[in-house]
Amino acid sequence: ASGASKNLYFFIATLLSVLFTGAVFESTLPESTGLFILLQDALLHIWRGFPFALSLLSILLAHEFGHYLMGRHHKTNLSLPFFLPLPYPFSILGTLGAFIQMKERPKNKRILFDIGLAGPLAGLVVAIPVLLYGLSLSKLAPLGGTGMLEGNSILYLLSKYAVFGKLLPEPVSYHGVAPFFYWVRYFFTSTPSPLGALDVQVHNIAWAGWAGLLVTSLNMIPIGTLDGGHILYAVFGKKASKIAPPIFVILIVLGFVWEGWWLWAVMLYFLGRKHAEPLDQITELDPARRKMAVLALIVFILVFIPVPLVIYG
Repeated sequence: ASGASKNLYFFIATLLSVLFTGAVFESTLPESTGLFILLQDALLHIWRGFPFALSLLSILLAHEFGHYLMGRHHKTNLSLPFFLPLPYPFSILGTLGAFIQMKERPKNKRILFDIGLAGPLAGLVVAIPVLLYGLSLSKLAPLGGTGMLEGNSILYLLSKYAVFGKLLPEPVSYHGVAPFFYWVRYFFTSTPSPLGALDVQVHNIAWAGWAGLLVTSLNMIPIGTLDGGHILYAVFGKKASKIAPPIFVILIVLGFVWEGWWLWAVMLYFLGRKHAEPLDQITELDPARRKMAVLALIVFILVFIPVPLVIYG
């Protein structure tokens, strides 16, 4: 297959995978249903996954084409996006996301910066309205039994507050701890367990919006060839490589509250340590882009999720 048709086949496979995963989450079968019956039901009613698939793929497409169109604007040769399908039960999103390859080194740091930042900003422009709309369709209910919760970023906490007027999951009691300290501890560790707390029963569209924030936060980790790594290199040049070791230390420490960070650290160690170095190392960022770099840091802080998935009960 030619280059572009290969990208298209991968996108169609990802669309089907995300549709199928969305259909699993829309299942009306009882919770005790076996996995095989659940998957069979999702296949027969795959159209039920459409709201989830449309929401999630809109965010991912916006993110990837943010990079691609900025590359075209700067006459830098980039590949079209490659989407990676991974259906339920292997993935809870139906995809491993997407990536774009730089086919040539960017001419200078300004171009590298623009390409790196365009993706996360374009993705967020779609993800935030999708999240708020999805939350408006969601209901509040106490958390019972056992289950899995989506983790909080500052932006996700604020989005829930904007829709429901509460910081969620709202604990039954603060047990004498000042609310501020309770939330700081919960934010970074997801303890104590929120059993019985009032929380959002996340609508599929809100789940897609939350996933959009997660994808943005993972991409903005300032290392190697991730978007955050491009931005970091554009700001600090060759000094950027000195920032990698502390980032790995932070990921390893975070791994004690969510083991997924250890896997992420290993992947980044083998795949992501090299930077996309521009041809021209002399031209620095102009003042406007330096201000945008501060904005990028603020966005990263707002979307970062210390504990992406919480098992409670």
